[in-house]
Amino acid sequence: MDEKLRNELTELAQILDAASTKIWQTIQNLPSTSNSQSTINELNLSALKYKPQQSAQLGDYEIAHKQSNLEDKWRTAFTILRNSNATIKDRYQGQDYLHSYWLYGEDKIYRQKLPNIGKIKP
Repeated sequence: MDEKLRNELTELAQILDAASTKIWQTIQNLPSTSNSQSTINELNLSALKYKPQQSAQLGDYEIAHKQSNLEDKWRTAFTILRNSNATIKDRYQGQDYLHSYWLYGEDKIYRQKLPNIGKIKP
């Protein structure tokens, strides 16, 4: 009796493990939408150390370099932006974000303050 129960539980564990793997694969393949972006707290991206920059085309913006940040914070922010395909033309931002974010080049994350932040709406 114990051997039969052990075999059934082992089989159940294998089935659950396979189902779990399938669920994670499905989650990873889901398309990114603007609604899912707003659910990620901006703190995951703003916790990095950014250095101010300026250019004629972009104006004021900031860059976070990988080597200037903690590995876990960098990896979290980079993964969010990579999975969202954040580029300068298709920046990553949530509804209540203070900045827009994007990737360009290697080991750099860019951000720029969004316009009209803090202004009182009529």
